[in-house]
Amino acid sequence: MVCSVVATTPAAAQVVDLSRPEQLDRAALFAELERDVAALERELSVYKRVVPLVTASVVHVEAPPWPEYRFRRDVEEAGSGILVRHRGRDFVLTNRHVIKHSDESHLRIELHDGRELRPLRIWSDKETDVAALAVEAPRLVPARIGDSDQAQIGDIVMAFGSPFNLRQSVTRGIISAKGRTNLDLGDGEVDYQNFMQTDAAINPGNSGGPLVNLRAEVIGLNTAIASNSGGNDGIGFSIPINIAIRILQQLVEQGRVERGFLGVTLDGRFDADAAANAGLPRLMRARVKEVSDGSPAEIADLRIDYIILRLNGVPIENDQHLISLIKLGEIGRQIELTVLRGGALVIKRARIGRVEDRR
Repeated sequence: MVCSVVATTPAAAQVVDLSRPEQLDRAALFAELERDVAALERELSVYKRVVPLVTASVVHVEAPPWPEYRFRRDVEEAGSGILVRHRGRDFVLTNRHVIKHSDESHLRIELHDGRELRPLRIWSDKETDVAALAVEAPRLVPARIGDSDQAQIGDIVMAFGSPFNLRQSVTRGIISAKGRTNLDLGDGEVDYQNFMQTDAAINPGNSGGPLVNLRAEVIGLNTAIASNSGGNDGIGFSIPINIAIRILQQLVEQGRVERGFLGVTLDGRFDADAAANAGLPRLMRARVKEVSDGSPAEIADLRIDYIILRLNGVPIENDQHLISLIKLGEIGRQIELTVLRGGALVIKRARIGRVEDRR
């Protein structure tokens, strides 16, 4: 049955049957629709304003593989990247897996205006899947970098890149979750994970492209999808940009990445029964088994059998989750640890140290 609307006239209220065009005042309805759409477009025009501010900084990366990898289905031959500026120099920030089967002599970077560049030098970190490519050219437009620590679940985001080689594509969604770890990514080389999850459509070729907030600021480096079909199923993962930029800076300035260090050995035998005995509603496996002398953990008065529940408010799911957060943490940054001690919750504060400084 077709719905009807009530039109009020000076004479009386009339029921208008939408299935009978002759009863419609089409001019009035078109005018009403135009007013409503205009109001909606004013609200949604922010998306159209974000696009030109971001696309000038998005690049397409062609990475022809070495002959021995040419026919492997799991090898990407193209991806995306973001132009960033560090200490007055220009770089393309992308994923290591986009370029790892190619080399400098074959890599080709295509700018938004059609110009092509070759990287002058390449740095990469396999344990985080971040890569940096030094480039030089006039009129490069570096992206504006946001603060991924401030991103919240539910924030609207836009993903830019070259899915299936379709240059400068844009999709929209929200941040679906934060702190995702233990993802099975290709060859398993990405040891330290702390991904943002998004339902913005991400497909092969989006890797290395930016995830952007409505202020046109890059907050993530699109990296992976969870998919049964090989295409977008609404579950994509991005490296928080704070982590990616910190990796780039260390690679460029030091040639290596410094890993964070807390100084605890975790109890791998802490299981569901042990969690229940400790009063936890479910398994949250991060019980301290040993504390290193002179470590940030000892200075913070962490002790054996303390159960670490949260780090800066983020619930700790398991040992690897805590390890990833510490390894990816900023050296010298103070962190707040919520721990269970003898059935009571206490707060401990520590500073992330360097792995190289441990005794």
